[in-house]
This record gives sequence, structure tokens and C-alpha cells, in this order.
Amino acid sequence: MELAFIPSPSRGVLYLGPIPLRGYAFCIIIGVFVAVWLGNKRWIARGGRAGTVADIAVWAVPFGLVGGRLYHVITDYELYFSEGRDWVDAFKIWEGGLGIWGAIALGALGAWIGCRRRGIPMPAYADAVAPGIALAQAIGRWGNWFNQELYGKPTDLPWALEITSSADGRVPGTYHPTFLYESLWCIGVALLVIWADRRFRLGHGRAFALYVAAYCTGRAWIEYMRVDDAHHILGLRLNVWTAILVFLLAVTYLVLSSRKRPGREAVVEPGAEASGGEADGDDESAGEGREDEAKADDEAKADDGAKADDEANDEAGSAKKS
Repeated sequence: MELAFIPSPSRGVLYLGPIPLRGYAFCIIIGVFVAVWLGNKRWIARGGRAGTVADIAVWAVPFGLVGGRLYHVITDYELYFSEGRDWVDAFKIWEGGLGIWGAIALGALGAWIGCRRRGIPMPAYADAVAPGIALAQAIGRWGNWFNQELYGKPTDLPWALEITSSADGRVPGTYHPTFLYESLWCIGVALLVIWADRRFRLGHGRAFALYVAAYCTGRAWIEYMRVDDAHHILGLRLNVWTAILVFLLAVTYLVLSSRKRPGREAVVEPGAEASGGEADGDDESAGEGREDEAKADDEAKADDGAKADDEANDEAGSAKKS
């Protein structure tokens, strides 16, 4: 008998009259809003205009949703195109099934289009939104909890997830809550990127590369714990190999970028006034800058006063001689 466990919701959808409110979609929407909110703060702190992140997100989010769904459908095509399945279900995104790899890939394409239209360097935008994307993933993973999906191996740990549904081959019982593990990992990734960005002044896409590398590290071991059906290559799940490959690409970019383009972009949005901070929450740097400016003004005023006194003394001396 389990002393404690994480209960699963009895259903993943509530009805507001005839309107269905699906937990999975609700988590995705909240995640998008959080990502845009934090990205906007970081963008302004880097010298960009308010609202630019949201304007580009209008391109990035739809592309990301399409990319995430495409990756899921392609890698799990048997769920929609095998015998006894209805291919129309491939379009039912509200029932779950988004692959982060496809979402990031096509989402980046959408962001590139938006950045190009605004004359903004794509790497700078990616750096600004990187922690927000990680937080969006952390929130979005709770959609899997509503759908009772993507759990791990059986366990009797106090934080085990109770699965009550027997649909689609599920076996009721308690399992590792891999959705929770990944959610907590993504929160840690967001904090890591924010800290590293402040500490090392990451630029030219390196904050985003750090997010990718850190996320892939966690996704590899979390993916290894899952028990849902997946394609395997050399004994490892496809997503584990994807995480390894993307991790290597991100680390390679970090190394090469730091050598070829050290430092951070001086201008992230043409025509925008500098907001006084270099990174999210970097108010101390802004305050120091304002103090230095005030000090310089005081010194300039003192110099002007000294010059005025000298001139007055010289005139007085000349008057005495006369």
C-alpha cells in the first residue's frame, strides 16, 4: 500500500457550457505568456523596445506549434496511420503530442522571419528569450499530467505518480513522474541561463546555446526512464540520440562563437534607446552607471567653478595693478 503519491486528474478537460477547456492546451498557453513576459523584460534590459518580443512571437509561436506537431507525428506515425487508426487525429493537437525538437527548429525559423522584418539580429533575440522558453517547457509539461501520459517506470517512491486510466494500453499503478522531473529540470535550466548571462555577459546566441545544451543533458536521462512506446536505435530511444546530437551541436557553437565573436552585441535593436541594463535584472549595473554619470557631472561643475574663481582672481589682480 502506497503511503503517498501524486494523484492524476480524473479528466483532462472541463466544459464551460459548450466550450471545452483542456488542461494540455491551457498549460501551453500559460507557458507562451510566461516566455513572452520574461523575454520582453530581458530584451528591454539589453536595449530593445518593449513589445518587440511579442511581435516576433506572433511568428515564432505558430511555427513552433506546427513544428512540434510535425515532429511528433513523423516519429510516432503508427499512432495515426497504422491499421485501425484515424489519420484525422494527427491534427488534434489539443489531445497532446508536441515534440520539443520540432518546436524549437520551426519556431526558430518563425523567429528568424520576424527578426528579419524588424532588422534585429536573431542571436540577440534568442539569448533574450532562452530562459523564458525553458520556463514555458516547465509549465507545458504539466499538460502531460492532465493527459496521464509520458510517465516513467513503476515505483513506490512517495512522489510516485498514480495512473488511473487504462486507455491506449495504460496499466493503472504508480510510476516515476517524468513530467515532473523534466518540469523541475527546465526551471533549473532557466535559472542557470539567467545566472550565466549575468556572470559572463553571454552574447551572439551563446545564452540560447547554453539553454539547449543544459536541456539536452536532462532530457537524455529523463527520456531513458520513460516506458511509453518509442523507436529505438542501437538500444536507445530516438529522443535520447536526438538529445545527444543537439547537445554536441550546442556545445560546438558555444566554443566557436566565444572565439570568433567574444562579448555581447552593442546594439540589439536599431533605433531603440539603451535601457540602462545589460541583462535581466541587472539593475545594479544600471545604478552604477547612473552614479558614475552623476559623479562626472559633479566633477565637471566643480571644475567650472574653479575656473570661474581663477578668472575672478585674475581680474581682481589686474585691477589692482591698474
